[in-house]
Parts: sequence; C-alpha cells; structure tokens
Amino acid sequence: MSPETFAPTAAPHAGWVKSTHWIATVSFLLLVFTGAEILMVHPRLYWGEVGNGLTPAWIELPISKNYRHGGWEGKEAFFSGADAPVSEARTFRTFNQNSWGRSLHFLAGWGLVAAGVVYLLAGIVSGHFRRHLIPRGTELHPRALWAEVLGHVRLRVRSATGGPDYGRLQKCAYFGVVFIAFPGAVLTGFAMSPAITAAHPWLLNLWGGYQSARTVHFLLAVALVLFLAVHVVMVVKSGFRCQMRAMTLGRKST
Repeated sequence: MSPETFAPTAAPHAGWVKSTHWIATVSFLLLVFTGAEILMVHPRLYWGEVGNGLTPAWIELPISKNYRHGGWEGKEAFFSGADAPVSEARTFRTFNQNSWGRSLHFLAGWGLVAAGVVYLLAGIVSGHFRRHLIPRGTELHPRALWAEVLGHVRLRVRSATGGPDYGRLQKCAYFGVVFIAFPGAVLTGFAMSPAITAAHPWLLNLWGGYQSARTVHFLLAVALVLFLAVHVVMVVKSGFRCQMRAMTLGRKST
C-alpha cells in the first residue's frame, strides 16, 4: 500500500524551530557518545542514595570489563610513588581516564539546555505548541491512535508536507520528548552535579537520591535514543529530501 499523500501545509517550519532542532540534535549526539563513555567506567545502576562495586546493582550492563575485574584477591596501590599521599590499597583496577568525556558531556548538556530554553519560550510566545504540538482531545481517541500505530508499524506513513503538520502519534511523541523526557534528562543531570545540588539539594530529594537520579537519567537517555531511531526511519519513509529541505535552508515542497 502506498503512503497516503497530503497537500503541502500552509506554512513551513519557523527559523527558530530549524535552528534549535539542529543545535539540540548535535548536542544530543555528543551527549549519547560521551554518556556511553562515562557509563563504561562503571556500568552498574542503583536505586537510592549510594551504590558501588560492593553493593547489589538494580541494573548491570554487560558493556565493560571494568567491573568484572576477575575477583577481589589481588591488591593494587592507589599511587605508585614512594611519597604517595594515600597508603591504602584497592582490590581492583579502575579505568578512570574519562575526564574528557565528562567535560564534553557537561558542555554538550549546556548546548541542549540553551536550545531547549529558546525553543520553549518561542513555542509558547508564537503559539506553536498550541497550534501544532499539543494533541487535541479528539486526536486522543484510543481507536484512532491504535489505527495509526498499526499503520506506522506497517510503515504506512503519509508523505511529508514540509511543515509542522503533525499526525496524532507525532504530537504525542513530540509532546513526551519536549515536555517530559528532555526536561527529565536535564534535571537528573543537574542532580548528579555536586556543585548544583549543594546549592539546590531539593534536586536529589526529587529523584530519591544520587543513584536514583543516575538510573532515571540512563532510562530517559535510552528512551530518547529509541525515539531518535524511530524518528529517522519516519523521516526517510515520509520523504527524506522534502523533510531535509524543510528543516534546513529550503522551504516546503509545492
């Protein structure tokens, strides 16, 4: 069955939508890359305030050899020099050469925050959210939503219109990303910063502790990566050239 063809929408994407979209995209890809590098140092997730290699993990990811170090028998000094400031020994090697990843992760995070703030303010002032993004009550009928889900699963996707003419599932997905997933990822990221939580300890209480914030941060990141993968598939299926033209310097197709 061929995709349903729609007439081009009356208006193209606004310039601020395009710019914030690509800034957020680059920032998010950097966050995924650096976040994976940081996670590989200790791929165990906990719930609550504390967690370490000696406590049970809520989720343990088989992505690194840094935790599976071969046992607790051997010991290794923290420092190799004779004048070491610490004389105690640890029972496993620690791969801790990820300072560049943390620095780039933090920098990319601020890029995402800046783009998000501009997008939210412009979306409210311009009425973009009200007109294009927030689903109407009639669009949330379970039978209509389920029919659209089945259509997407079968890759029966309508052709691109070159503008913010979003379908039911698009509105629901974008709403969840813009107002739930991205803000949640930012707030849990802030909760893992000692400098920020020292001034705003309520952030840790909001998530139930540092380790809970880290776990929620990871789960939200996974959800956003899955959204990105589906989003790219839909862009290709609905008309890659038209979509890319509409989201860059070009205008909608006529």
